[in-house]
Order: sequence, then C-alpha cells, then structure tokens
Amino acid sequence: MVRLSRVWERCSVFKPCPRHGSWRDFAQVPFKRSGARAAPRLPRMDYQDAVCTLNTLQTNASALEQVRRERGHPQLQLQAMKGYLQRAGLMVEELDQLNIIHVTGTKGKGSTCAFTEQILRNYGFRTGFYSSPHLVQVRERIRIDGQPISKDLFSKYFWQVYGRLDETKDAHGGSMPAYFRFLTILAFHVFLQEKVDLAVIEVGIGGAYDCTNIIRKPWVCGISSLGIDHTSILGDTIEKIAWQKAGIFKPGVPAFTVKQPEAPMTVLQQQAEEIGCSLSVCPELDEYEVEDGPLRLGLAGQHQHSNASLALQLSHCWLQRRYLPDKRLQPASEYKGLIQANGFKPSPGMVKGLQDTEWPGRTQTLKHGRVTYFLDGAHTTRSMQACVPWFSEAAAQHERSAGGPVLRVLLFNATGERDCAAMLKLLVPCHFDFAVFCPNITETIPTCNADQQNFNVSVESMLTRCLDNQQSWRVLNGEEEKATAELLISSNLPLVAELRTETLVFPCILSALQWITQGRDSVLTNPAKTVIPVTSCVADKAASLREAAEIHVLITGSLHLVGGVLKHLDPASVS
Repeated sequence: MVRLSRVWERCSVFKPCPRHGSWRDFAQVPFKRSGARAAPRLPRMDYQDAVCTLNTLQTNASALEQVRRERGHPQLQLQAMKGYLQRAGLMVEELDQLNIIHVTGTKGKGSTCAFTEQILRNYGFRTGFYSSPHLVQVRERIRIDGQPISKDLFSKYFWQVYGRLDETKDAHGGSMPAYFRFLTILAFHVFLQEKVDLAVIEVGIGGAYDCTNIIRKPWVCGISSLGIDHTSILGDTIEKIAWQKAGIFKPGVPAFTVKQPEAPMTVLQQQAEEIGCSLSVCPELDEYEVEDGPLRLGLAGQHQHSNASLALQLSHCWLQRRYLPDKRLQPASEYKGLIQANGFKPSPGMVKGLQDTEWPGRTQTLKHGRVTYFLDGAHTTRSMQACVPWFSEAAAQHERSAGGPVLRVLLFNATGERDCAAMLKLLVPCHFDFAVFCPNITETIPTCNADQQNFNVSVESMLTRCLDNQQSWRVLNGEEEKATAELLISSNLPLVAELRTETLVFPCILSALQWITQGRDSVLTNPAKTVIPVTSCVADKAASLREAAEIHVLITGSLHLVGGVLKHLDPASVS
C-alpha cells in the first residue's frame, strides 16, 4: 500500500502566472515577416511569463488520445499544422528559405544534429538548430550559432507568435497548437527573423506524422540508428517504426542513414524508391581519410561513431549543394537500391567540428571535487546498451586515480511507456553500491521552475513509478520482495522513502543528490539550496558514502532527469 500526501502541492496543478499584466496587451501588436522593423515588446512580459503561458499548451491526456486516434489520417495532421503556421503569419513556402537539414531516428538523432551544426558553423555559416527535449530551460530547443536564444529573444518572438494564434482562435473553434507544435512554429519564425543560413531540424517523434514534417524541400535528410520506442504512436515492430521514420524523405532530396538491421533497412529502401529519392548508407568512421590518426569526437562513446559519420555525410552533401547549385539530381525513376556512401578526406573544419561538438546530458562527465557525475539521458534499451559500456570505461578510468575506495551510485528514473525493467537489467553488471530512484521533480520547495513543469502526469503516478522501479531493481538483484512498500512523507516537507537494503526512493532530484553526496559537493550545500532533512535511519545508511574516497554517480533513464540534475549542478544553466 503506497501512502502519498501533500507532495509538492504548488507545482502539481498549473496556475497561469503572467505576473505583471495580460499577454493580450501584446497580442494586439502586429508583426511582419523578415526584413521589416521588429515589433515592439512589452518589457513587463518577461521570460518566465512566456514559459508559464507556453505550459498551458502542454497536451493533456484526452488531447493526446485524440491525436493518437487521428494518426491514421496523416494528411489531416499536417493540414492542421499548416493551418496553425498560417495563423501565426507564416507560409509553408517560406520554410524553403531555411535550407534545412532534417534528421530523424530512434537513437542518436540529437547527437547527429549537434555534430552537423558544429561542422557547418565552423565554415562560418549562421546556423539555426531545433531540438527536443530541453534539459534545463525551454529556450535550449531553439539555438542560433550553437547557443540557446536569449531570454529576451525568446520572450519577444514568443509573444509575437502566441498573440497571432490567440487573436485568431475564436474563428477556429478556440483551437491552439499543442506544446511541441507551438515550439516548432516558434523555431521556424525565429530562424526566419534571425536570417540563418541553414537550419538543422530534429524530428520530435517518428517522422511521417511529426509536425516538423511540414517541411516541403529540405536540402538533405538523415536517419540515425533505429530501435523500438514510442510503440503506441509509431507501431510495435521495427518495420513499422522504419516506415514512420522514412516519412521525412522527399522526392529528389538526398537521404542518408547509418547501417541498420536488414528488416528496417529494407523498409527504408522501399520507401526511398517509392518517394523518389536516393538513399545512401554511411561508411564506418575509420573509413574516412585522416592524416593525423583517428578522428577525435567531442562526444564520448563508441556509439557516437555512426552519428559522426552520418553528420559528415549530411554536412558534405549540404556543402555540395551550397557551392554547386547547378548540380543536377537524378530523375526519380533512377533511384533504385541502396547506395554505399564513400569515405572522404574531411576538411579541417569538419575535423575540428567533430572534436568541438558538445551535447549536454549525453555521455557527459562532471567532476565536483570528490564526486563525479556521469550523465546520459539514455531512455530506451538500445540507448542503455550504449550507455553501460561508456559508463563502465569512464568510471574505471576515474577509479584508477581515486586514491581510495570508490562507491558507485545509480540515480535512475524513466517516464512514459519505457520498459524500465529491461533498462535496469542492463545496468546490473555495473555493480552499484546504491540504487536511488526519484521522479523528474527538481525540488519540493515552492520556488519551482516553469521550464521543467510537466502537467501531463501526476506527482502520485511519478512516485509510484519510482517505487515500481525500486522493486524491479531488487528482483533483478535477487532480493526478496517485502510485503509493503511505503513512501514516508512528513507533515511539513516530503522526506525520503523507507530504505530497504541499498535502494532508496526520494521525492525530488535535489533530495536525492543531497543524500548521495553527503555534503561533499559545495554546489549542493550553498545557502541558496534548501537542505531537505532525512530520517535518522536513512542518514545512518549513508556512512559508507561519507567515508569513501570518491563517489561516482550515474544519472540515466531520462533526459528530463538529467536536465533536473544539471539545473542543480550547473547554476550557469539557469542564468
């Protein structure tokens, strides 16, 4: 029997929070397309006001179910997106100006986009980059020249787009685009207004029905590694998922993919032939001609090699089109079979781009004194299969220079329809001393951050999921199941769950981090952080953490969890 009460009440139910006036004041301000003088911005409507208003567009359960029912009518989905785009003052044809690189996949599409964007930025191009989800602040999803747009720019463009959509909603049955659709429209608007030379667009979910697929004429498309994910939306087989991903192919537009299993590769090939585009398979990374040893990557892990190869092919293809605009494409009828892409000699800009690429929250290591954090937002079994060898190797390197005993701690959470037990099973061989579980709630005090609010799931269901994960870990480690599992909540602040052996459940990310680090990370013990008290039995169990020479913490299972951790570990990320 799980007893839950009074958990983070302030953030469990959304309350609209423009603090200084109505956004409707700004909604009446007209704006014009690029080249015109920018519309004025009301200074009283700041970034947090914009994010709070954006959060009202988060899809609720009934709306999500409606979207799923409509998946059988993809043209209706894209037509609805076109309607929202037009209401926001944009035309689909204008998106052709963005010279888009469109990338999908199950695993590695974000890293591929990051590599590609960094390479082309090294050539001096002004780049736009749209990705999801965000880790700490929503403006991370929309980047110009590799940096999240500023709070001022986000607020300025947000109110322009939101105002246009709101003032037209009465004529369209009161409809407003859902959260991700709105951000996609906002990204297109930002990139056009800021006059980027190209835009790297990461697909949200799938491809064929994804709202980013409103793009008519990308310059090149890419598909990273495929696997099973989002089965309720994309289908329950790898072949169905491959069909969805291939939905971003466009007639005459070159497409590239990494090596895939035979079944999904066959589907990709069939779709390319039917749509009328070339499909090339990327070579291994060591097949590129490099004079000074192997290519060095800014992102760790063997699995990044295929992403880097895909990025090289995408950027090379884009540059060819940029500098050879008269190059003729083959007639659609000539696209038959797979093409084996050749390795080539990367330019200095490409070499440096791969080496300089940063993508927070993916195979990232942060060392804070005697505590080392290994962060990877792996959230599928495929991505966890890549995370485990990366962590094992990276942690072993740090342990060799620790100068004493090292304790390993797993901090885990997963959301949605993820197969948590399968992911946890892959983590068992890492031999953690403690397994800690918490929901994707940054902290249990009222000063919650609107960027990380999620109104699609209740706090109670999140905590119950954590207890289920805790039980799965015990079963996987051969421990006997206890008859009850009770989450202990104090009369004031939520504390921590009852400890059984080496597993714990905490009500928020901050309480979990503070217990794991035991005061050994100054960032978590500064006066700005409320230290959440724990029961004496839980405090006693932390003796080994206090005595260890170093503590190594793997944070994984969810990019949202990783983002919540980074909010606490990297104060600059919220400035």
